[in-house]
Amino acid sequence: MADTIKIKLVKSLAGVKKDQIATVKSLGLRKIGDMTEQPANAATEGKIFKVTHLIEVTR
Repeated sequence: MADTIKIKLVKSLAGVKKDQIATVKSLGLRKIGDMTEQPANAATEGKIFKVTHLIEVTR
């Protein structure tokens, strides 16, 4: 299986910019505590960089 990154939403989206909310949703996260696995590629890394203050990442 290809390399994946586990991403967990740890902070609320209240008061966050609309583009950051869209990025979090594109990662498959909706509520605090939601966790998803994404492929380890450049697109995912860019999304993580944009919302790093809202999420927790494990590799």
